[in-house]
Amino acid sequence: MAASISSALLLLLNMAGALLSPRAPPPAPAALTGAGDGEDVDFFFFPFLVLYKSGRVVRFIGTDTVPASMDPATGVASKDVVIDADAGLAVRLYLPNVANLTAGKRGGGDKLPVVVFYHGGGFVTESAFSPTYHRYLNALVSKARVVAVSVEYHLAPEHRLPRAYDDAWAALRWVLENAGAGPEPWLSRHGDTAKLFLVGDSAGGNIAHNVAMRAGGEGGLHGGAAIRGVALLDPYFWGKRPVPSETADPATRRWRERTWGFVCAGRYEVDDPVIDPVAMARGEWRRLGRARVLVTVASLDTLSARGRAYVAAARASGWGGEAVLYETPGENHVYFLVEPDGEKAAKEMDAVVAFINEGEQVITASRMDA
Repeated sequence: MAASISSALLLLLNMAGALLSPRAPPPAPAALTGAGDGEDVDFFFFPFLVLYKSGRVVRFIGTDTVPASMDPATGVASKDVVIDADAGLAVRLYLPNVANLTAGKRGGGDKLPVVVFYHGGGFVTESAFSPTYHRYLNALVSKARVVAVSVEYHLAPEHRLPRAYDDAWAALRWVLENAGAGPEPWLSRHGDTAKLFLVGDSAGGNIAHNVAMRAGGEGGLHGGAAIRGVALLDPYFWGKRPVPSETADPATRRWRERTWGFVCAGRYEVDDPVIDPVAMARGEWRRLGRARVLVTVASLDTLSARGRAYVAAARASGWGGEAVLYETPGENHVYFLVEPDGEKAAKEMDAVVAFINEGEQVITASRMDA
């Protein structure tokens, strides 16, 4: 078991380094081509998947899943719920140790903040049910003492954007309905949507931002719900125009533009605000309302420049909210998922927990630009 997990994490580390290093990815291996009539390669999205011209998709990474369970290490319980059978939309719910819910450490009795979580994977791979995210959510729920809803949104290329955005929005609406008088007891009994947080890593960070913007654009949320905070963990943002300290060379920039076009089938240009929030007009930032925003970046991640630029643009926009930047030196994209037991990962988790708990001081594990 340990060897299997180590191999998976090493593969994820290699994936992140290969995808995000400032160089163009290699062409598709010869082994992927010439597999017979109708099996020529249409698109090779290194290192995630290959799409054949026949329409067949083969994923190389991020396909493992684990069942919902009671986690013995944290006491966190989880369960899977199909929230829209016709749409094929499901979530995994997480609840901290029920015996501790009446401890009275929060003013609202046993009502807990609600975290809606969107996983990463370049919009094309990974799952709310994967071992990587199951472990991360168990730890987050235990430490932050929240109810969490991890969304199993549809992936490209079978379901290209904006499908993931629409799934994410539908899941949020389901959460709000069930945290009121809905039939899902974990939310109706324990969830306080006046303390609602959207959290996501990489592509999931992109989704969390866009869901928050949609909520503001549609006049906010109903039923007393309020997005208290949005945590974007190494978010996947890009754009045509380089931002300060961005190191991608022209070949890599072209590749990023091509892969973005692949996941959205040309629906959004690479300078569209859904992928490049820095391109938003100053007034658009007001759609974030009173939500606080946390952006984490890793210094070796070439996407980190976009995260810094996001925070700078938010602060300069006149929005009036609070944008916090947390940077970890010497690490690459989503390192906290690759090495979750490391000291830096633990400190980043502490920063996310403190952001959710609000009353606590955010721990300056590495570099905090408040």
